[in-house]
Amino acid sequence: MASELPDYYFRVRDNGALVFRVDLENRQRRIEMDQIAVVNLNRDEIKPHGDRVLSEADLAAIRSWMGERKALLAMRDIDDIHRAIDHLNMTAQWAQSRASDDQLDAVTDALLLAMHDLRSVLVRKKADRLTKD
Repeated sequence: MASELPDYYFRVRDNGALVFRVDLENRQRRIEMDQIAVVNLNRDEIKPHGDRVLSEADLAAIRSWMGERKALLAMRDIDDIHRAIDHLNMTAQWAQSRASDDQLDAVTDALLLAMHDLRSVLVRKKADRLTKD
């Protein structure tokens, strides 16, 4: 069973993607990808590539991808934070049970500063949320 290729391909890059239209309808029967736009997720920007004019179908596909991509990145951010919590717990267990004095000397100051900075940000943000309510 042959799989059908999508009409658009998004080459992900920092803050967005390059958008290509996928063409299978050519004489050589090869896959051709024609760049049609550049997307910047941070600015919610869609810039046509060169002198292209994007169709409503192009814009709809790009906007749909942008929404899906933003949701995926947000989900990954939260997943990374949950992993960081796990790593903090594993680090505490390591420091408690397995770390040598030399290993602790190598990481203690950096960990304490990072945890102090994180705690300060979290306390300030929580206070801001409580004062809003």
